[in-house]
Amino acid sequence: MFKNLISPIQAWLLSQGRCVGCGEPLSKAIKATVRGQTTATCKCGRIFIFDNKKCTYRRALFSEV
Repeated sequence: MFKNLISPIQAWLLSQGRCVGCGEPLSKAIKATVRGQTTATCKCGRIFIFDNKKCTYRRALFSEV
């Protein structure tokens, strides 16, 4: 039940380009290229993958970190 409540909020934050943990804009995050993908690390420690074609962010999987 808790996940059903939080998932839409996290999806909305990512669509706005904001961190799902602290709400900071991901444009301020530290960017790096790892295995050919652009990663953005927020100040709270969450790692996101930036899709250059769609200009969107998503949470990184353990295998991508």
